[in-house]
Amino acid sequence: MEEKNRSKGPVSVLPMAAAAVAMLLLILAMLLTVFWAVIYGDSKYRFYEKEYEKYRVTESLGMKLEDVMEVTDHMMAYLIGEEEELSIVTDVDGQTQDFFNEQDRLHMADVRNLFLGGLKLRNLCAAAAVLLIAGLIAAKTDWKRLLPRAYFWAVGILLVAAALLAAAFSVDFTRCFTIFHEIFFTNDLWMFNPSEDYMIRMLPEGFFFDMTVRIGLTFVGVLLGGGMIMAVFAKIIKWNNGKICGTMLPVHRRL
Repeated sequence: MEEKNRSKGPVSVLPMAAAAVAMLLLILAMLLTVFWAVIYGDSKYRFYEKEYEKYRVTESLGMKLEDVMEVTDHMMAYLIGEEEELSIVTDVDGQTQDFFNEQDRLHMADVRNLFLGGLKLRNLCAAAAVLLIAGLIAAKTDWKRLLPRAYFWAVGILLVAAALLAAAFSVDFTRCFTIFHEIFFTNDLWMFNPSEDYMIRMLPEGFFFDMTVRIGLTFVGVLLGGGMIMAVFAKIIKWNNGKICGTMLPVHRRL
C-alpha cells in the first residue's frame, strides 16, 4: 500500500502544475487582450480625444482637434499594420507639413513590432493554455477541481506583482516609464525633444500614465469577473458531487 501511495504522489503534482501553467498562460493572454481592447476598443478614440483636451494638446501643437484626431487615426492604423508608412501631411505650428519626422518613424517601427509581437504572443499563450486543459481532460484528471484552484493561485501571484508595480509607478512614474523603454528598446530613439518632435507633444507623459491606469483597472475587472465564474463553477461541481454521493448512500446501506 505504501508503494502505491508513493507512486500516486508525483502523478497528483503534475496535473496541478499543468493546471497552474495553463491558468498563468490564460491570464497573460487576457492581459494582452485587455491591453489591445483598451487601446483599440473605440474606433473613434474618444479616450484619446478627452486626453488631448485634458492636456491642452491642441494648444501645444497649434492644431485643430479634428486634425489631431486624423493624425491619431493614421498613427494607430500604422501600429496595427493597416498603414505601411507613418506619414501624414497636416497643419501644425502654423505650417502645412508632415506631422512625423524620421525619429518618429524609426521609433514607431519598433513600437509596431512590439504591438504585433504582443498579438502573436497572446495567440500562442491562449493556444498553449487550451492544449494543457485539453490534456488534463484527456488524461482523466480531476480538472474540474484543479482549474479553479490553479486560477485563484495564479491570480494571487499576479495581483501581488501588480500591486508592487502600481506602487512603483505611483511613486515615480517617470523612472518606471524610463526603465520600461530601456527593457523593451535597444536604442534611445524614444527620447524625444518637445521643441522639435510633435509626437511627444501629442502624447505627453500624463497620457501614458492615464492609459496605464485604464489598462490596469480594466484588467483587474476582468480578473474579478473570471474569479466569479471560477467560483460559481467550483460551487456547481461541489454541489453535483454532493448530490451524487447522496443518491449513492442508500445503495451502500442496502449492501
